[in-house]
Amino acid sequence: MPELPDLAVVADALHASLAGRPLESALTLMPLAVRGTPAELDALVGQRVISITRVGKFLDLSFDRDLVSVNPMLSGRFQLAGRGERRPSGTALELVFGPRRIVTPGAAPWTASAGWLPPNDAPVTVRYRDPTQMGKVYLRPAGLERPVAGRGPGEMGPDALADALTIDAWRDRIRRHPGELKNLLRNQEFVAGIGNAYADEILFEARLAPFRRRSTLASEEVDALYGAMRSVLADAIAILRDRVPPTFEKQVRDHLEVHNRGGEPCRRCGARITSIRAGGFPTGWCRGCQR
Repeated sequence: MPELPDLAVVADALHASLAGRPLESALTLMPLAVRGTPAELDALVGQRVISITRVGKFLDLSFDRDLVSVNPMLSGRFQLAGRGERRPSGTALELVFGPRRIVTPGAAPWTASAGWLPPNDAPVTVRYRDPTQMGKVYLRPAGLERPVAGRGPGEMGPDALADALTIDAWRDRIRRHPGELKNLLRNQEFVAGIGNAYADEILFEARLAPFRRRSTLASEEVDALYGAMRSVLADAIAILRDRVPPTFEKQVRDHLEVHNRGGEPCRRCGARITSIRAGGFPTGWCRGCQR
């Protein structure tokens, strides 16, 4: 499942590659994955890309007039390719962009002069792949209020790395939630961007057990959880910037400490990492040093 670090890298890469390019063609191959009409998709053709940004676990493609929001959910991935490359199976939406003469500012510094950046005078194809069609692509024409699941009033909390989510704001928000810590971190209404894998990693860094209840935390543990969230996500983004390009649909997980590492020794205390499936999702933690 793409989470905040994965999507942060993809958003930066796609913005650096596409900003300023006009859309030349748009093709839907899996209609169930697209929320919108063929006419709305056709209306995007000719519009230039202004920006590509991450919002929680969504990717927003802003055009001259209209907006496209993508929630990849469990199996959605993005592919950056040249025109004419073989279309892989599971492609739900294909967007072909033309050469650009004007580069919209705002590219992330780490993308500057990257070897994978497509030449400005060459066309670029972006594919959204989702074999299960669980993810959704929302076409959002200007002037039309189309509901986007997960982004309605009260459905999305502050981004986990937002400047506005200060330690004081964190303390205020978390005291309203008495439930288990892992469920809390994965709750997009509480804080946006964290999924199953990075919830495990944040709790490991904070030395807190996943099924412990928030109501049992001391004030210093509340602060430790905040610090772990910020550092784990920021460190993961830095790692993925080096590890993911140019195959942006690749999901790198081998840097994780406890998630999907059941039976391996904990690098911190040496105890064996526990892994179970809770609620259909794997949870990994160290019983030796997470309390």
